[in-house]
Amino acid sequence: MLNKGGHTVKAGTYWNMENGSRIDLAEEGILPGGQDAMYVKAPSMAVLAAGPVLGLLFAVFLPFIGIVMAATLLVKKVGEGVRDAAVASMTFGWKPIEAYLAGRKRKKEARGKREEKKS
Repeated sequence: MLNKGGHTVKAGTYWNMENGSRIDLAEEGILPGGQDAMYVKAPSMAVLAAGPVLGLLFAVFLPFIGIVMAATLLVKKVGEGVRDAAVASMTFGWKPIEAYLAGRKRKKEARGKREEKKS
C-alpha cells in the first residue's frame, strides 16, 4: 500500500521509494516529507527477501543492457558522422578575406606543374 509524506499512518516499517530510506514507527505517526515522497509499508523481511531476486534480475538482464548501450553509442556516432559530413558538404570554399585574382583553377594547375618539375 502506497502512502505519501505528511499523512498519518499506523505503526510499522515504511520504505521511501525515492531514496530507499526506512522509517520505523513504533506507534501511529506522521510520515516525513512532502506530498511527493512515496512510502511503501512492508516488513523488513519482505524487503530483504526481495534483494536477491532483484539482484538476479539485474544479473540476467545485464548483458542485454550492455548490448543496448553499445548499439545506442554506435547509432549516435554514425549519426554524428553523417551530420558532420552533411554540414561539411553544405559549406562552400570561398573566403571573403582571400583574393582569387588569378583564379583557383590556374593556381591548382601551376602547383601541379611545379610538382611535376620537381619529380
